[in-house]
Amino acid sequence: MTRNESFLLRNMADSWVVVPVGAAAVDFPGMLTLNESGRYLWELLEQPQTEQSLAEALTRRYEVTADQAADDVKKFLVPLLEIGAVK
Repeated sequence: MTRNESFLLRNMADSWVVVPVGAAAVDFPGMLTLNESGRYLWELLEQPQTEQSLAEALTRRYEVTADQAADDVKKFLVPLLEIGAVK
């Protein structure tokens, strides 16, 4: 999966948010706030990734178990998939 180019990452008031642009803003007229690990995963999605490759990246960067990383990736992806921010 990769991120949808109709959603952009922006820094607003020391927070990272994913915002829709163009037609995507009509379907989802809001934004999603990301924490630091979410921002990291979003940046990785510039290139095609799998849930497993994202979880492995989290375990390398942060001191989390493989199970925790896999759970975190699922929680990260669910709202993004629901609004079409990743495909």
